[in-house]
Amino acid sequence: MKIHEYQAKEILRRYNVAIPEGKVAYSPEEAEKIAKELGTAVVVVKAQIHAGGRGKGGGVKLAKSPAEAKDLAKQILGMQLVTHQTGPEGREVKRILIEQGMNIARELYVGLVTDRGTGRNVFMVSTEGGMEIEKVAAETPEKIVKEYIDPAVGLQPYQIRNLAFALGLEGKQVKSATKFLSSLYQAFEGSDASLAEINPMVVTAEGEVLALDAKMNFDDNALFRHPDIVEYRDPDEEDPMELEAGKFDLNYIKLDGNVGCMVNGAGLAMGTMDIIKHYGGEPANFLDVGGVANAETVANGFRIIVSDPNVKAILINIFGGIVRCDRVAQGIIDALSSIDVKIPVVVRLAGTNAEEAAVLLNGSDLEFIVAENLDDAASKAVAAVKQ
Repeated sequence: MKIHEYQAKEILRRYNVAIPEGKVAYSPEEAEKIAKELGTAVVVVKAQIHAGGRGKGGGVKLAKSPAEAKDLAKQILGMQLVTHQTGPEGREVKRILIEQGMNIARELYVGLVTDRGTGRNVFMVSTEGGMEIEKVAAETPEKIVKEYIDPAVGLQPYQIRNLAFALGLEGKQVKSATKFLSSLYQAFEGSDASLAEINPMVVTAEGEVLALDAKMNFDDNALFRHPDIVEYRDPDEEDPMELEAGKFDLNYIKLDGNVGCMVNGAGLAMGTMDIIKHYGGEPANFLDVGGVANAETVANGFRIIVSDPNVKAILINIFGGIVRCDRVAQGIIDALSSIDVKIPVVVRLAGTNAEEAAVLLNGSDLEFIVAENLDDAASKAVAAVKQ
């Protein structure tokens, strides 16, 4: 789950992570009022969408007066902000953050993420703040310093000092950064975050360390422990089909292709998308129906897949382990009997009771393209799109 910058900063504030003063606004009038309340010579007007690169897209502006903040808010609110993370369609800006301007001396990068390779959380810092960390990793990886955190003992003081010194901090800055990094780790752990990225973390001319920007993502499986964070969810920033799939406990991610995929198991889904690509096709989605591929689950999956106008064929690839293939076949028949699907449907069922499933499919009045194996299924699905 993703949240907005201002929401991430609300969480950071609870853990005493230093952030600039600011409030969210939904109208130009609110923006002007907040700018007056902040009382600083300069305020920053920042578009709030779930994407990076907002400044390059024109979504971050400096205002030297409350009146200018109001004018900038008029420009940004309602705009279709396009960044490298939104795609060409962009995102509509419905809220903005009005924040005090800072006397910035240096911009640094700080990030916390779970490293699945080591099974540990890792702190990453770089002197290249304000830049995309992926670009830094590709071009100058030596400028990224990492500290892996042993879950048995947690973040250690020496590790915090190592990070502060790696950033080239000294004197008062080290003390401020030590408190900042320690509090950030507590926020990361305490909120069950999967990502906490501060880019940039700034050092002011006065030697203070603050989070000028903040991005946080959360482990969906831990949200039951954080109803306050669940309240931050913004449906306007999420794909409507992914939201719909979530209602039925389906794992769905929309892609840009034209071959719809319905599969049980994430690994099999990835393999299915790979083989579609191998045969010259483009998968339109990732859809994992899990271990319960009954008529209702299949029907809901079909509705979501065909709601994408780009889908020209559907490939159903089910491996029957715990779930029986004949039950899945009957579920497919029942689902297609209740839903008007006008595009080719390729079905490949393997595993428990696969032969019985083939008899059901071939004996149905519905038009299926039955495949013998995964290669056959992928080639037939790609060919169906081209017809």
